[in-house]
Amino acid sequence: MNWYEKLNQYFPIEEMKSKKHMEMLLKEKGDIYHKDEGKNHVMMYAELNDFIFIDYIFVSKNARGEGLGHKLLEKLKKKGKPIILEVEPINYEDTDTEKRINFYKRENFQHAQSIGYERRSLATNEVNKMEILYWAPHNESEEMIYDAMIRTYNLIHTFKDKELYGESYDPASEVLTFYEDSPSQNIFDEQA
Repeated sequence: MNWYEKLNQYFPIEEMKSKKHMEMLLKEKGDIYHKDEGKNHVMMYAELNDFIFIDYIFVSKNARGEGLGHKLLEKLKKKGKPIILEVEPINYEDTDTEKRINFYKRENFQHAQSIGYERRSLATNEVNKMEILYWAPHNESEEMIYDAMIRTYNLIHTFKDKELYGESYDPASEVLTFYEDSPSQNIFDEQA
């Protein structure tokens, strides 16, 4: 099974970029968009000067519990930049969502309570709410994380969207919101 098939089997269709999209990112934005692949993992990420965005991270079921996810994150943490990623909100009918959140909590990620993120999938046309998690080695503010997410959305998520999908994603201003007084509950607190 190739790297894209592994990701495609694990991630819901509404979260997946097309294979062509990711291949074009690797080719045309290869200075910032990277693939880290091994027998039991695939990690797609963008590294900019001041942050890292993890687009996808997959660890095969037969390698879970062996510390592979931790090792992948440690490799990125050593770069000393904030690390940002998107996760599905906890769905108590899907135990993977809760396990995923707990994993990132153990890895010292924080839930961005001030950032709202709802993106319409071009594959399903449904609006999906996602949570933003981040690791901040120098106590970077959520405002910095928000700005980094806008750049990620514009550089990575919407890269050649019209050409690749026949239509454009909604603009960042309609997808990402920043709340001065964070209205959302911390998803990590739900675990207590």
